[in-house]
Amino acid sequence: MSDLIIDPVRTADRPRWRELFAGYAAFYRVELAEADYDRVWSWIQDPARGTRCLVVRDVPDGPPFGLAHYRAYDSPLRGTAGFLDDLFVDPGRRGSGAADALLAALARIAAEEGWGTVRWNTAENNYRARGVYDRHAERTVFLTYSMPSAT
Repeated sequence: MSDLIIDPVRTADRPRWRELFAGYAAFYRVELAEADYDRVWSWIQDPARGTRCLVVRDVPDGPPFGLAHYRAYDSPLRGTAGFLDDLFVDPGRRGSGAADALLAALARIAAEEGWGTVRWNTAENNYRARGVYDRHAERTVFLTYSMPSAT
């Protein structure tokens, strides 16, 4: 894990970022249009927005093989906290320590920015990822609900 490089996504990483994000969307069976990729890319490139992206690579100028989209959010009960929206590692690189390295980097960012906690959701049946998450975090008792907007 110590040999892996974690840094913010770069403009030149866009094609590989898109491949990784497409892999994440496919895992969760979500179809994204090109406009969706453009929207998320614009968010992570805009310093005025809160959404950021870390990537993992083997060498400083090498292609990323994993990503983490994250952001700060204000919690009335917890103060400002971090939220990990997406974490994905190329299937061929799983077991490399990439997910651990991304989570460790996110924990350091949380400390630097004064976030008391970082939270995220995952699918109940995402057993491999849950094994990683169990090493870094405590599973909460909360269930997630999703309500569509009013039309």
